[in-house]
Amino acid sequence: MPEISRFFGMVILMYFADHPPPHFHVRYGSQRAIIDIRTSAVLHGHLGPRALGLVTEWAATHRAELLDAWERARRHEPLPRIAPLE
Repeated sequence: MPEISRFFGMVILMYFADHPPPHFHVRYGSQRAIIDIRTSAVLHGHLGPRALGLVTEWAATHRAELLDAWERARRHEPLPRIAPLE
């Protein structure tokens, strides 16, 4: 599963040819979550409020890039790195 970004201890990943809806995976310590790209809703798992807020802010800022990465992953193409939250 390629890592597409990393910030504040959070690792953002995306699987190749993953199931809809468009989403990404987050690892933060022992916490894991799957986040919908379009809505930033947690589809599965759990992140604490602070981590979820940071991931939601990052996802909103990079929504177009995330959707592009999703399409690339579906086609098994290399995934671009996405700038971290600063």
